[in-house]
Amino acid sequence: MLRSLVGSEMCIRDSPKSTESSELLGENAKALSPEQVRFCENLIRQGQGHLFESWAGLGVEDGRKAAAVEQLMMCDRSYPGGLAQYTENARRLLEQSAAGSNPLDGYAPSIPDGEMLVAHTPEWERAEALGREHIGSCAFGIVAGGLGERLGYNGIKLALPTESCTGRSFLEYYIQTILAYQKISGRELPLMIMTSDDTDGATRALLAENSNFGMAESQVVVLKQDKVPSISDNQGRIAMADEYRIQTKPHGHGDVHSCLLYTSPRPRDS
Repeated sequence: MLRSLVGSEMCIRDSPKSTESSELLGENAKALSPEQVRFCENLIRQGQGHLFESWAGLGVEDGRKAAAVEQLMMCDRSYPGGLAQYTENARRLLEQSAAGSNPLDGYAPSIPDGEMLVAHTPEWERAEALGREHIGSCAFGIVAGGLGERLGYNGIKLALPTESCTGRSFLEYYIQTILAYQKISGRELPLMIMTSDDTDGATRALLAENSNFGMAESQVVVLKQDKVPSISDNQGRIAMADEYRIQTKPHGHGDVHSCLLYTSPRPRDS
């Protein structure tokens, strides 16, 4: 879907030469596929040689080495531009932070123009009519990667009750609202839910146990948010969890835009 730029000209300063990349992998290259070897050598040229410095010799924990490379390749595929672009962005942002630069310099805050509508006035009715006309061209999305711990709730936020009489969950309320819009539009309206490792299983279970709260299987898409590598220093080096695994972290709600663009279904003829 997204072409990786790993191995492109985007390499950091003082990166090793190709021969040095091969020397760092050494005999361990024999435990990897040719594609994995090329990928690792590209990472080394981009200043990520520390990822392989603690590897044991050939024949020792070779399975963990291959799994380590697969983890890196998965991160590379999930980020637009690959790990090269990701670490370059991290370096630039860290340099700006260290220099005390403000990315908002030159901007002046202002209150946007808008409308204050009073219910059941002619203006309100015209706006509602316009919304009813175009609701069939909409897709809906929920960012649902967080737990309800800060709210004192032992579960996912989508399962939080919206009121105490029926205990109707937030997800049920949200879906029932979309189904009401669906009756107005006369067409199936898609829903995308972005989850995380913390919430994916519970979200799918909540939907399955309640038959999607009335939605068809075809219109609900659950996507688990990819994680990205943690960065250990201002040089943009990827942080290690141990000698083979890298540290990863959620990428934030900004991922929802990529999910909607590349994966979520959209209404026909829209």
